[in-house]
Amino acid sequence: MRVLRASRLLGLVAFAALLAAAPARAADFPRTPEGKPDLSGIWQVLAPVDRDLLPHAARKDAPGHLGAVVGEEIPYQPWALAKKAENFKNRETADPSNRCVMPGIPRITYTPLPFQIFQTDKRLTLLYEFGHSVRNIFANGTDHPPGHIDWYLGDSRGHWDGDTLVVDIVDFNDETWLDHAGDFHSDALHVVERYTPIDKDHIQYEATLDDPKVFTRPWTIKTILYRRIEPNIQLLEYDCYLFDYEQFYP
Repeated sequence: MRVLRASRLLGLVAFAALLAAAPARAADFPRTPEGKPDLSGIWQVLAPVDRDLLPHAARKDAPGHLGAVVGEEIPYQPWALAKKAENFKNRETADPSNRCVMPGIPRITYTPLPFQIFQTDKRLTLLYEFGHSVRNIFANGTDHPPGHIDWYLGDSRGHWDGDTLVVDIVDFNDETWLDHAGDFHSDALHVVERYTPIDKDHIQYEATLDDPKVFTRPWTIKTILYRRIEPNIQLLEYDCYLFDYEQFYP
């Protein structure tokens, strides 16, 4: 673990240096005709955030990782912490993504598959490789629909704060996890995402989660989106259930 702590320190130093240089290089980011950062493109999180949000040494089901939670703590209520421990113990069979359930937000962003953003001045459409999932972020000044609606990806409403796209998401169901390690949420989850350009090929992604049924306070995930720039890059098909078709459709 001493090696892990030293590696974590080096990683944090490098990450801080990258962010310190962000304002000078964000000017190189592509712009829309309206002058906003153009987030269009194919992006992917390369760190193994999907395996475990918290810092951990390598284990059979996950490579070692410095973690993506600001403060390195998920503030569970006591009952929820016990539930997370139970989830972790049974994760190979209990993880909804292992049963091909669509990952929710924010997990679908850092699932180890690419996703594509199409952007206009009033809406951003995100296509995810996992199961042909589609998400719309409405940036036209409209509010969330009335009432609670159970959706895997919630309802997303966005606005610009300078060069940062801020997205407010509500109306989730409780059928998804936040990672393979058993971190979870309820249908009261409220997520605020922030997409901040660092340079033309990198975006700082933040997601602040608030769920009064599960957590004692809001907390934040932070990671980097990398632009996929290899020639002819495109989204491919990943219909998870087809790999175990007989199991789901005997």
